[in-house]
Amino acid sequence: MIESFLEALQAFPTATLTFLVVSAFVAGFIDAVVGGGGLIQLPALLIQLPQTAIPVLLGTNKIAALTGTGLAARRYARRVRFDFRLLLVIGAFALLFAYLGAKSLHYFNPEVLKPLLFVILLFIASYTYFKKELGQAQSKSLSLRKQLYYGSVLAMVVGFYDGFIGPGTGSFLVLGFVVLLGFEFLKASAYAKVINVMTNFSALLVFVQQGNYLFELAILLAVCNGTGSWLGSVTALKRGNTFIRKIFLLIVLLLLIRYGADLYLQYR
Repeated sequence: MIESFLEALQAFPTATLTFLVVSAFVAGFIDAVVGGGGLIQLPALLIQLPQTAIPVLLGTNKIAALTGTGLAARRYARRVRFDFRLLLVIGAFALLFAYLGAKSLHYFNPEVLKPLLFVILLFIASYTYFKKELGQAQSKSLSLRKQLYYGSVLAMVVGFYDGFIGPGTGSFLVLGFVVLLGFEFLKASAYAKVINVMTNFSALLVFVQQGNYLFELAILLAVCNGTGSWLGSVTALKRGNTFIRKIFLLIVLLLLIRYGADLYLQYR
């Protein structure tokens, strides 16, 4: 079995595998801190394997991302106290809408959302940069009922986005938990990791059912992503909210560049 696994990987050029392995590690690290690992790992797959069908690359990416996110969620769970009632309800909505988002790929073109996402990201970047105290401490004391309401809306919107497009999901969740529920960045990242595990799993079910994945490559990238994720979660827990805020701004900036470039190429 190991021999067949290695033989399958030998079909890829060494330079391609090296680039993808490094990208997966970096993506895992970034994603564990504040989300957005898909900004690195998915474009790497698209660049290195341009002849491969996009749904296959999306499925391969989801397998690797789920591994890293799962390890980060486990690490955070040891340090952050969760309200499991809140987590269960938000997770259920995220699962359902991520599944619907993945299913919608066959009916709608994700490109139509990019202009709106660009504007939203520009607002997020400005808001986070100028509001220095954002996420540095718990800023709201909402009743469980209000937390469930705001969290459910967040899960529906971001869950659908994750299944439909994907990159930056963790970052959107983090910001939602900070702004809507008043969490500090570390707590928001912990909750975002658990919810992101659920959305990744739900979307992955669709890709696996359709056979859209490269198994051997996905396993290799999962190991690398998981390693980077472990290191990222350790770093985030050690360095706290200020560090997470800086990484968050970096990821939002990368998202802006990504969607800005897409829009330029689309409308030039």
